[in-house]
Amino acid sequence: MTREFLERNQLWVYLAAILAGLAIGGIAPGLAPLFEWLLWPGLALLMYATFTQVRLSQLPAAFRDRAFISAALSGNFIVVPVLVWGVLHLVPEDPAVRLGLLLVLLVPCTDWFITFAHQAGGDLRRAIAITPVQLIAQMILLPVYLRLFMGADFIQIVSAGRMVTVFAVIIALPLLLAALTERWAGESPRRGAVVDRLGWFPVPLLAVVLMFVAASQVETVRSSLPVLGEIFTACLAFLIGGVVCGLVLARVFRLPVPQARTLLFTLTTRNSFVVLPFALALPGGWSIAAIVIVFQSMIELFGMLALLWLVPRKLLVAR
Repeated sequence: MTREFLERNQLWVYLAAILAGLAIGGIAPGLAPLFEWLLWPGLALLMYATFTQVRLSQLPAAFRDRAFISAALSGNFIVVPVLVWGVLHLVPEDPAVRLGLLLVLLVPCTDWFITFAHQAGGDLRRAIAITPVQLIAQMILLPVYLRLFMGADFIQIVSAGRMVTVFAVIIALPLLLAALTERWAGESPRRGAVVDRLGWFPVPLLAVVLMFVAASQVETVRSSLPVLGEIFTACLAFLIGGVVCGLVLARVFRLPVPQARTLLFTLTTRNSFVVLPFALALPGGWSIAAIVIVFQSMIELFGMLALLWLVPRKLLVAR
């Protein structure tokens, strides 16, 4: 089995993991605390393995193509938040549901977006170059957007002491270790090969994390069933809106077809696994936010399967 094969079929790996977790959690509910505890080291390892594939050394290269980076950044951090504001009107007035959508829809993807853009004939070099820029931008801007959208509820959320700990241990520390790993690899082919091999780990690690989430949150999943239809509608609306925004921005910035395809995929894929730890660390009463994030990621992956066929054949056809 090749890494490309694993990435092409990651949706089915994740679905199997979620179903297995729900089955285990339903059969042995007493194990839920154990799975919840195992989530955290699993998430830390997932973050480290994923961040090692985000080449921070590509930051200078990203700014050389002003048209593409302007389209990507304005799309993800100006246009998409407006789209998200509209999408929120499709779900109930439940702060936890809305927070889950905000967490996941406001942050552009930094992992499988590259894979899907490449498979659809996008510009791989620019996809890799833009990723570290968007990772840093979303970490800075996400609290700002949450404050704007959530108002007083945001103060209640961030006042929970666990949020700072989660950011430090699950996000900041793995990112620092990944940066040190990249520096250690340097220009050495042998060390670079070690970093490349770490690229095998995000898919299986995310599958394990999703299994732990499902196994530890069976009751939350059951209680969220009545609103999943509305969440599905909202996520589908976001996906369609992201495609339209990508097509419009590609024309406005006059991007070549490969760059336009990459732009479309960065506007439609979201960084679900990066914000999942924050949702899991929320105080009681907010647990449905994590289910919303996992559910959105599954809808997104099915959408990517459709876009892999539509983009090169119907939406952005090479001339």
